[in-house]
Amino acid sequence: MATGLRGVLDRLHPLFAKGGKLEKYYAVYEMVDTFFYSPPDVTRGAPHVRDGIDLKRTMIYVWLATFPAIAVGCWNVGYQANLGMQALDIAQLDDWRQVFLHYVGYSPDNWFACFVHGFTYWAPIYFVTFLVGGLWEVLFAGVRNHEINEGFFVTSILFSLILPPTVPLWQVALGVSFGVVIGKEIFGGTGKNFLNPALVGRAFLYFAYPAQHSGDAVWTAVDGFTGATPLALAAQGGVDAVQAGGFTWMQTFLGNIPGSVGEVSTAAILLGGAFLVYTRIASYRIILGMFIGMLVSVYVFQWLGPADNPYFQVPWYWHLTLGSFAFGAVFMATDPVSAAHTNAGRWIFGGLCGFMTVLVRVVNPAFPEGVMLAILFSNIFAPLIDYCVIKANIRRRKSRLAAV
Repeated sequence: MATGLRGVLDRLHPLFAKGGKLEKYYAVYEMVDTFFYSPPDVTRGAPHVRDGIDLKRTMIYVWLATFPAIAVGCWNVGYQANLGMQALDIAQLDDWRQVFLHYVGYSPDNWFACFVHGFTYWAPIYFVTFLVGGLWEVLFAGVRNHEINEGFFVTSILFSLILPPTVPLWQVALGVSFGVVIGKEIFGGTGKNFLNPALVGRAFLYFAYPAQHSGDAVWTAVDGFTGATPLALAAQGGVDAVQAGGFTWMQTFLGNIPGSVGEVSTAAILLGGAFLVYTRIASYRIILGMFIGMLVSVYVFQWLGPADNPYFQVPWYWHLTLGSFAFGAVFMATDPVSAAHTNAGRWIFGGLCGFMTVLVRVVNPAFPEGVMLAILFSNIFAPLIDYCVIKANIRRRKSRLAAV
């Protein structure tokens, strides 16, 4: 007889199985069971076995790949806040975290204090995201009598990392609700959505509540202190404005800049991306395609763009580290559900993401970012891209057969 947690779950199973008193809550039982143990319904023989990996391990790998970005992001949020606190008087601090740190020490040189300070901002965001989004997952799973899919495990962590540290928690709940329900569940759940749910929720918040998701004040977790991001400075005056603001390219690469929690450090993001490519969770074709699309677009706009618009002249290596380009390329564009599925289509899809990012950034003065809209736009065209690639392959095969 099984003992420990396995034994407890086995004894509870009849209550949640069909005909049990708690049958309607089987999705909750199944979620807990498969969280701790591998599901029993796995394919064991040919011809269906392609790899030993399952959905749970895929989600865990993506979750682990975000750890470097989380660590640097939490430290940077605390670092930027501690810098802001130095410029303010104690009477101006009305947040319990800042008042506490004011007395125990809030030096930006203390990396541990910076990390703890930043973590106290990101952790509530993630908790609300996981709780509210998880409740929606349980609700839809219960209504459909389906198992709770592990896909939300990744959606929740990614959504929490693309938000400003000052975002109100009620907006976090509203945004993740919109992303899960409108971006995924109404289409049938995980595997059937054609848009990235995390980006759908982020786009909703950005356009519904722009005051809390744009502007200088939202990026530093200290009331009364504002600081423009390097991306905003680049949109106003190009690289010269970024450097005049006190930012170097290395700072934007390492993540010592104002910005969203998990998007600031290109180095940490690329470290996680290398892990995902090595484990074959993320497609290197999409990542490289997005980089190539960005690279080509930058040179084209530098050649065609007006000389009086400094954003047209921003080099590609600044576009790589500014804003959320790296995070979008590694974690968002590579979503296996909403991205293209054919090998050739993935190159085209990535290239479209990179091109649209630069196009929105340099042409639309009201939206200096562009990555979010570029990926959502490309998500819409992903099925068409795959269709065209498959039809082209069929035509080539027919022509070879006709030649024989």
